[in-house]
Amino acid sequence: MRNIMKKIVWCIVFASPALMNSCLGVAADIVIHADGSGKIALEYRVSQMLESIGRLDGNERWPAIPVGRADFERSLARIPGMRLASFSAKDLVTNVTLEFKNTAALLAFLDSAGSHASLVQEGGKNTLRLTLLDPSAPVDADLLSLLREISAGYEISLTFNAPKTAALSVTPPAVTAARIVPQGKKVSFAIGLGELVSLENGLSIEVAW
Repeated sequence: MRNIMKKIVWCIVFASPALMNSCLGVAADIVIHADGSGKIALEYRVSQMLESIGRLDGNERWPAIPVGRADFERSLARIPGMRLASFSAKDLVTNVTLEFKNTAALLAFLDSAGSHASLVQEGGKNTLRLTLLDPSAPVDADLLSLLREISAGYEISLTFNAPKTAALSVTPPAVTAARIVPQGKKVSFAIGLGELVSLENGLSIEVAW
């Protein structure tokens, strides 16, 4: 993985071999100002069941999801215009605040490869597109069953605070398991991890403002 966001979010939903790392919940609150600067507040929770499995393997010294302050600092050092504003970790919950100077830094953090996050700026309109589940990476049925069990009660939640009225849309649109606030200066999307990886046609969201 090239950056922190892939470790704590994108590894959840992008590639089948990484799905065993998805036993956690992630909340990302993104604020974007008119000049393209902003901040990201992240919270991620590791499943107690995953933690227990790790201990059975004799790896008590190593966290189930190895993303600590040093990991953030190393990754952010490679992204011009982004810095770590705060970091705290207690028990199985980690909270991080990041600040970015421009949208290029935001995109580099979300997806350094550029294949699952993009921003189109045209005619005074901005459209941020994120692929949360890639349909080209099918999940093995047994792995999916285990994932549903371990990730029960955990979800991925994304909130966007735009400088003006924004609209959030989902592709495909008929995702009944999701909770969506589709319009306003603050729009959001949330879905359980088990429900997310069960979607056969993948899932992308767009935020336009």
